[in-house]
Amino acid sequence: MQRRSFMKGAGVATILAAAGAWRATGQGAFSAGEGPAYQPWKDWRLGTGDGTLMPLARAALLAASPHNTQPWLFKVTDTAIELYLDPRRTLGALDPYLREAWLGLGCALENLVLAAVAKGSSIDLTLVPGRLGPLPAGQGPVLAARVQIAACIQELDDLYEAIPRRHTYRGPCLPGRPVPAPFRDALAALPADEPEVRLFLFEGGPERDRLVAITAAANAELYADPEVLRDNGRWLRLDPDAVRGHRDGLTIDAFGLSPAAAGFAKLMPAWLLRRAVARGVAAGPAGLMSGAPLIGIIAVRDRYDRPQALRAGRIWQRAHLLATVHGLAGRPCNEAVEMIDHERALGRPARRSGLLAELLGGTEWQPTFLFYMGHPALPAGVSPRRPLGQALL
Repeated sequence: MQRRSFMKGAGVATILAAAGAWRATGQGAFSAGEGPAYQPWKDWRLGTGDGTLMPLARAALLAASPHNTQPWLFKVTDTAIELYLDPRRTLGALDPYLREAWLGLGCALENLVLAAVAKGSSIDLTLVPGRLGPLPAGQGPVLAARVQIAACIQELDDLYEAIPRRHTYRGPCLPGRPVPAPFRDALAALPADEPEVRLFLFEGGPERDRLVAITAAANAELYADPEVLRDNGRWLRLDPDAVRGHRDGLTIDAFGLSPAAAGFAKLMPAWLLRRAVARGVAAGPAGLMSGAPLIGIIAVRDRYDRPQALRAGRIWQRAHLLATVHGLAGRPCNEAVEMIDHERALGRPARRSGLLAELLGGTEWQPTFLFYMGHPALPAGVSPRRPLGQALL
């Protein structure tokens, strides 16, 4: 109704169509994933074999991160890479304890380790101890991990080769198609070498339905908070200048739309597009989540321990790469855990923590990351990436 009202009058419609066509051309309606903002996906092996560690950092750049904030910085020497949190690249009120930023660092760390082994290196990994929490104003980069590199036998594997093909998928899953049993078994075994991380999988039953309902309610409450909505909006890149200038965040091509719907979105006036995106954010992922054949929870012993958050992030990256190898798609649906942080930050009763504890059978394991997976109905959109030079210390 709003769109019909806005388009009253042939003259207005003609002007808007012309303006929209210009926007669509500039944003790349017919060339999604092309241009300098997407070049790191093609250059990720650049320098392999030159004896430097830069290719490891290039692989790390392609990791998953919350809302594509890319919260990482790297210090690269001849024999080691240090991974830092960039406090300027966080989600504000949506991530008050920086738990999700640290999960993103863990994803980058996993790509880095996979690339090191593929390059023929052994690693000595040190995770810096500490507690998650707000940082002081003006805080500089925070050291999260140090990876010492030494030469060894080259060892390529499928997860490494999947790095440039892994993309967060926000579209629907094909109905009636369960994930293959061999994939499910391999997924369940991923935390075997991480005693402080456990993976819970839900493929059916009332617990799964309850998890979808908890997520839907959490999303609605989260995005009713003006501060959360504002800080989320900082990472929306809905016009070509924003994509080219920032090379991060959430773009139209990453929203899980069909090519026709994405092209139409790029034709919309900017104000109407932002309104549509706000409605989509408020609706949340629960509808898509309910149609996915598998929902997972990554849990740790202590949700606010920095090294455990890094380990959980590594497991998510590994799981997403494994799904990519098997032709499956994955997406975070972490609103329930975000509400745990939100309730804690506002001094409210820990309602969501209790609801998730009921699903997991107690408080021994604390959920820190929720996701769903399935057979994608559409290709996953490619997200922009900063060049390596912007992520180096």
